[in-house]
Amino acid sequence: MSNLIYSQLVNKETKLAVIGLGYVGLPIALEFAKKIKVVGFDINQARVDLMRNKKDPSNELDSSAFENSDIEFTANIEDLNSCTFFVVAVPTPIDDANLPDLKPLLGASSTVGKVLKKGDYVVFESTVYPGCTEEDCIPVLEQLSGLKFKEDFKVGYSPERINPGDKEHTLQNVIKVVSGCCDESLDQIAKTYELVVGAGVHRATTIKVAEAAKIIENTQRDVNIALMNELSIIFNKLKINTFDVLEAAGTKWNFLKFQPGLVGGHCIGVDPYYLTHKAQQAGYHSKVITSGRFVNDSMGGYIAKQTVKKIIAQNKIIQESRVLVMGATFKEDVSDIRNSRVIDIVNELKSYQVTVEMIDPHASSEEMEHEYGVSLIKKPEGKYDAIIVAVNHKEYKSFTENDFKSLLKDEKGVFIDVKGIFRNKMHELEYWSL
Repeated sequence: MSNLIYSQLVNKETKLAVIGLGYVGLPIALEFAKKIKVVGFDINQARVDLMRNKKDPSNELDSSAFENSDIEFTANIEDLNSCTFFVVAVPTPIDDANLPDLKPLLGASSTVGKVLKKGDYVVFESTVYPGCTEEDCIPVLEQLSGLKFKEDFKVGYSPERINPGDKEHTLQNVIKVVSGCCDESLDQIAKTYELVVGAGVHRATTIKVAEAAKIIENTQRDVNIALMNELSIIFNKLKINTFDVLEAAGTKWNFLKFQPGLVGGHCIGVDPYYLTHKAQQAGYHSKVITSGRFVNDSMGGYIAKQTVKKIIAQNKIIQESRVLVMGATFKEDVSDIRNSRVIDIVNELKSYQVTVEMIDPHASSEEMEHEYGVSLIKKPEGKYDAIIVAVNHKEYKSFTENDFKSLLKDEKGVFIDVKGIFRNKMHELEYWSL
């Protein structure tokens, strides 16, 4: 049956299931549903209800994305019995000790294992360390299905490349890396993804190679941003503006244009820990990657300390100071607050007994309360000793110096511009950026 799976899907004789309908799973499910029959499965019934009403719980897609889609949304495992091709797209977070937390992935694997039949295909999209699919996920599939890997069912790995908030680099126009457990499965998986990825697919030689390719994409970005953050700390001590330096250096054709900033989200701030964990198991203690992680994870505290120094330099009592933090999400123009490092700035300021208030036009106050124990205010209240623009939401880019001055107690109030978006636009306020 396995060599027929692609044609069965195309002829709508069978269905493809997507397990996990977050910012990765939902776009994939909807794209496939324009070509073949799809079951979208998520364990969260409230999210399923939203999607049935053409609403994306992640606020990434508008209702038009749901049009012309042959898709059934469900939280009921029974509805997966009609599927023969399973795509697993659940989060792979880290725990409080920065170790891989495979609970969602193993939970999804057991869900699939319970409905797996002879001849079925399972493709994992979650970012993992090399070896995770074969060492951690496949044993769960075998155990719960009573079937034999390769003999009875095939497995592949095709890492997601979805970038939240990015309308340019979408599923359709970014090359997709695919892999399979044998030549036949690689061919069937590649053909299936070619249905929805206009840019085409890259056939990796093995599942482990595909896993490793994904994890180094984000590790490379993490290490490069860490270098920029460290340079920013050095240039601050030398009283040079980092963004001026990067602009000058960026005129060389082969200079890599990375910028300093907070590194949060599900990918860049998380994936390197999966790789260093696996390296440790293999007997190697990673030095460059862990140093980069340390630098990036400490930037929130660093920004807060610089803010405190600037306030004290204005002869103010720090315990009586009020600071407004603008932006709470992990990146601009998205609503996702998970693993946002802005909270590090807030917690560090609070350790100095500073009164901190946060606003964000995209984030939910309830989610912030639930995730971090901090609520958002609807609009700035009263006057502040310092303002920190932590996330460059489009709503903030139109603000002028006078807009910020109206929120500050003094003409020369402290203005912290984390990403340097107001550089050369502030002439009177006490300005600082990374």
